[in-house]
Amino acid sequence: MSAKVMIVEDESIVAMELSSYVKNLGYEVVGRVSNAEDACEMFAKYIPSIILMDVHIKGDIDGITLAQEIQKKKETAIIYITAFNDDESIERAVSTNPAAYLAKPFNRKELAASLKIALMRTKDMVQKEQKGAIIINDEFSYNPETQELLCCGNYVHLTRKETEFLALLLEANQQVVDIYTMENRLWPEKPPNENTRRSLVSRLRVKLKYQFIETLAGYGYRFRF
Repeated sequence: MSAKVMIVEDESIVAMELSSYVKNLGYEVVGRVSNAEDACEMFAKYIPSIILMDVHIKGDIDGITLAQEIQKKKETAIIYITAFNDDESIERAVSTNPAAYLAKPFNRKELAASLKIALMRTKDMVQKEQKGAIIINDEFSYNPETQELLCCGNYVHLTRKETEFLALLLEANQQVVDIYTMENRLWPEKPPNENTRRSLVSRLRVKLKYQFIETLAGYGYRFRF
């Protein structure tokens, strides 16, 4: 699975050019956005490993401030690609510990090298975060402290209920989680709903590539690995 890259760029032509080039290098572009609000939503949805960030973007929040906010949520490799080369912008950008700061028009070889550096940085981040993680198999691991699921070093987006259900299954340590326990833990304020329960199980199975979750008909579920 290739590293996920998000592009934050308010010039559509530049964004398209970046996307095409990055894809040709073998990376997965999860999307292109032009403002901080959309960037935060996309980041929360896909948890990209690398962000190509313009400094001047649409809206009241610039790319450096956006990077600072993202870094508070999760350490992420940032590559700035910008026409802003003044000392103040560079100093502010340096405070976010970027993988690179490239001037527009960007040099493709420099961008390719910067992506490799960023990729190595993300691998180091993953190794640090995997300390104390549950190794499920050679693809998947789960960190109980951060409640994050990784597949091949990339973060798998889980909804709140999917995260709660996975945590419940893993807490059971390969023992069966009965339906009553599941429903009372996940939906304590609501009456039992079989369709809601089965939908949740199905969604999580898809994200786990149809592995690990075993159904015991009429009784419950078990996580086997």
